[in-house]
Amino acid sequence: MKIICFGDSVTRGVTFTKGRFRLVRENYPVLLQKLLGDQDEVVNKGVFNDNSDLLLKRLDKDVLRLHPDMVLINIGGNDCNFRWDQVASAPEEEHIPVVPLNRYLDNIRHIVRKISDAGAVPVVMSLLPLDPVRYYHSLMGHYSHSIGHWISCCGGIEHWHGMYNRSLKQLVQKLSIPSLDIRTPFKAKGELSELINDDGLHPTAKGYKIMAQIIYSSMAELKSAVTKRHALT
Repeated sequence: MKIICFGDSVTRGVTFTKGRFRLVRENYPVLLQKLLGDQDEVVNKGVFNDNSDLLLKRLDKDVLRLHPDMVLINIGGNDCNFRWDQVASAPEEEHIPVVPLNRYLDNIRHIVRKISDAGAVPVVMSLLPLDPVRYYHSLMGHYSHSIGHWISCCGGIEHWHGMYNRSLKQLVQKLSIPSLDIRTPFKAKGELSELINDDGLHPTAKGYKIMAQIIYSSMAELKSAVTKRHALT
């Protein structure tokens, strides 16, 4: 079975330590491949700093032309983020997320529909949790403290992150497509300081390992959905 992991830097395998982004070899697709063994092929199609707009644009090239059986979709963290340089320079003005919520949900609809029409099973994964305190500490190192005023008026990133995640959950329930909650079990595995790196966003090595284990624990059920899909075609 060919499984494509489709997403942003969390899929690509990025971590953040000592003020620098780094690629990790033991990313979740690599670890998932080890857990599954040779009977399955796991392909990593994660791209740093991607959002759902960009995912949709590269769907045909990076996913559909490879004829996968299953596509694990993990996207949204960059969609609900803000252009903090603009917020810092104009904290009194209104700012919107990089990809507004309605467009984000429309993008997900298009992505899963195209994957399904191509004969594969789309699996929409929830957003990973974040560590807002360390995230803001990291932001303050790059931008003016004036962003604090805007955040106090419009809500912190955890507000927007949670909103996008809840809306995504409602969408997949409405569409009746396979989904995977990695957010809840990830939080239950320990302190976020051990699972999320210094930027408050990207997993640590331990976090990537747990992410792979969570996905693997649901793989039998997800493969069953693929088998049923193949039986209908």
